[in-house]
Amino acid sequence: MKNQLRIIGGEWKRRQLAFASIEGLRPTPDRVRETLFNWLMWDVQNSKVLDLCAGSGALAFEALSRGAAQVVMIEPNRTQAEFLQQNLELLRITKAQAQLKVSTAQQTLNSLKGQFDLVFLDPPYSLDLWEELSHLSDPLISENALIYVEADRDLNTLKLPNSWQKIKDTKAGTVRAGLYRKTTA
Repeated sequence: MKNQLRIIGGEWKRRQLAFASIEGLRPTPDRVRETLFNWLMWDVQNSKVLDLCAGSGALAFEALSRGAAQVVMIEPNRTQAEFLQQNLELLRITKAQAQLKVSTAQQTLNSLKGQFDLVFLDPPYSLDLWEELSHLSDPLISENALIYVEADRDLNTLKLPNSWQKIKDTKAGTVRAGLYRKTTA
């Protein structure tokens, strides 16, 4: 069975993309995505993006639609990774624009090269990976980069790196979302 998500803005505005029906897989709600990409309006264009827990791909595809130069998506579930690959092909996204890593973020982060300007940290809530993934990914995040964090709890309880300074936050229902900037610690 498959589900659909809608791209909100940019080149592929209103396009519907399929994703697998997997327990715990929940795309960032449209309202929260709209707020996030309003925050990022001037920062997405030409950015190098890391989506640590791609899931449905909602955040990565939205960033590509709005002009991100390159996106690395990490998704360990093979069924969902097939949907992501199909969506990349459907939108004619090249390998230079997007890389899909079919493994866990923990396994992938050590092999990534370069620095990222924009990072999405939205892990499955039940796995409680915020602290681990934030600290593992921190060396790959350039100074002044923006980091989006989504959780089902108060963001101040997540034990993120000290160099991540919260600059904006919002909530929609049970979703808590924040935008952070990496500063010199």
